[in-house]
Amino acid sequence: MSWHAVTVRVRYQETDAMGVVYHGNYVTWFEIARTDWTRAHGYAYRAIEERGLLLPVVDLAIQYKHPARYDDEVVVRCRIKELGPVRLTFEYEITLADEPDRLLVTGTSMHVWVDREWKPVRLSKAAPDVYEALSRAAERRE
Repeated sequence: MSWHAVTVRVRYQETDAMGVVYHGNYVTWFEIARTDWTRAHGYAYRAIEERGLLLPVVDLAIQYKHPARYDDEVVVRCRIKELGPVRLTFEYEITLADEPDRLLVTGTSMHVWVDREWKPVRLSKAAPDVYEALSRAAERRE
């Protein structure tokens, strides 16, 4: 099972007085990986939104195992966990770049496709090309 990965270097402003990454920053890193994953599979978020489709987060789970610290280089991995015509769940792993077996954080984010009025839509009908691309990626567990 393959993951899409992005590398992030921990910036000083992302840490607390002890040099440990503030917990909320991991969620931002999830979003960086998720939008990069989408772009890598042929659809930038901006292009999808220009088609009138939005993908808000409706549920978020995160498990903290070990802290990242100032100036660490971390790898944020992302892939589709579950895909339906209305809902989409991504899963994430964050490790240290120089210790890839040291799991720092795991998590999931669930999203629902909505239109500009925030009404749920079936992606398979609203944008079948996007749904097909996501389905192919999910089957490969990328």
